[in-house]
Amino acid sequence: MSLAVLYSRALSGMEAPLVTVETHIANGLPSFTIVGLPDTEVRESKDRVRSALQNSHFKIPAQRITVNLAPADLPKESGRFDLPIALGILAATGQIPKEELEQYEWAGELALTGELRPIRGALAMTYHAAQSGRRFVLPEQNALEAALVKKATIYAAKSLLQICAHLTKQERLPVFQSNLPEDIDDAKKDYPDFEDVKGQGHAKRALEIAAAGKHSILMVGPPGTGKSMLAARFPGILPPMTEDEALESAAIQSLSQGSFNISEWKRRPFRAPHHTASGIALVGGGSYPRPGEISLALHGILFLDELPEFDRKVLEVLREPLESGKITISRAARQAEFPAHFQLVSAMNPCPCGYLGHPSGKCHCTPDQIARYRGRISGPLLDRIDMQIEVPAIPQQELIRQNAKGEKSAAIRKRVEKAYQRQLDRQGKSNNQLSVKEIEQFCTIDSISENLLKQAISRLNLSARAYHRILKVARTIADLAGPEKITNQHIAEAIQYRRLDKQ
Repeated sequence: MSLAVLYSRALSGMEAPLVTVETHIANGLPSFTIVGLPDTEVRESKDRVRSALQNSHFKIPAQRITVNLAPADLPKESGRFDLPIALGILAATGQIPKEELEQYEWAGELALTGELRPIRGALAMTYHAAQSGRRFVLPEQNALEAALVKKATIYAAKSLLQICAHLTKQERLPVFQSNLPEDIDDAKKDYPDFEDVKGQGHAKRALEIAAAGKHSILMVGPPGTGKSMLAARFPGILPPMTEDEALESAAIQSLSQGSFNISEWKRRPFRAPHHTASGIALVGGGSYPRPGEISLALHGILFLDELPEFDRKVLEVLREPLESGKITISRAARQAEFPAHFQLVSAMNPCPCGYLGHPSGKCHCTPDQIARYRGRISGPLLDRIDMQIEVPAIPQQELIRQNAKGEKSAAIRKRVEKAYQRQLDRQGKSNNQLSVKEIEQFCTIDSISENLLKQAISRLNLSARAYHRILKVARTIADLAGPEKITNQHIAEAIQYRRLDKQ
């Protein structure tokens, strides 16, 4: 009778709780039992482990094998427990030494040949393994993304035999060293450039303000006016990602897609789901909750084109994460919380046919049709969008002008970075994240500006939320201009970006 104890990780939202893999070999009829709330994939691991051990020329005891995955009340899913289970059997039967096992954490799916296959969520597991002070052994295909965690000690392995050679000191695995350059500059990423968009100076100015203060924005205009082009170029003027932001964004991608594409490191995500997307696709879900589009857009852009075409119930689920920056998914068996600090950029036509106000006069929509179309976006959701701007049709003479290029993204980005740094120096966060108490502290206005705001509240019937959002946008406009005080010009410009409130 013998016992071996190893450590691995489960996944629960963005967390990777520790799992103790206990393997017990006892006399009795030959059997192989896995307990500790395993799902189908984990229960099937006994067949993969048995074949992998046989094909790697190890002995499988003709005894009673019991594997306990503790804690017992934490659901266990995926094939990542194959490796610690196989090593537990080998250690319990004395085929490999037990001495070093507690210094490591293990994760990897086994092929029937004993080769290691990649796993999902390696980045989150590596981060928590590093926090515990243990070394982490995982499949070679996951090593590069795991190495993004600077303080982690990682060993990359191709097979079960290679790991056993390491533990028996026949051939030690080297500590994995990433060849990723330390000074990756987000500014060098290949983003589309704003200079490609002709005209639309007002929209470009609004997007610059939105980028500087991380404000949400809605663009309203006829088809072909450049709304999608502007949105695609928006990430290119955002401030660079910090190391923590990049790591958090990479971890959520790893959870969803199974691995993280290293070429996307420090590149702000740009997610553009189709308007047929369901509520679960947008916010996340499933029996084992996985992140949705709002979490995959973490520290990046969520672009919703043709906003009224989305199902109204789907759009309503955006209200809470826009305010709180997180989403909690509750299921009967478990609950998971995912971060949702995304920047909403959306676009819509002014009417069902799309040509309301167009110089061509094509629109024949009735006022009732226009009202129903715009009514697909609820007032509470519109209230949470900081800026609502018009993107009109481009005049013909401006459209056909040769070599008529606008300002480059690099120049806009420099102003955005400077304004954003002012916010960090003053309050340690973007203007969009200011609380009501912080607005009172950092967005003070004089009597002239106060009278202007009172008139706007009266004429536009603004809510308290819209009032606070105007102040936050005005604070960003002042940060772009340079002065510390908000003036009536800044307030007046911020009011102009509440287009749909006027109607």
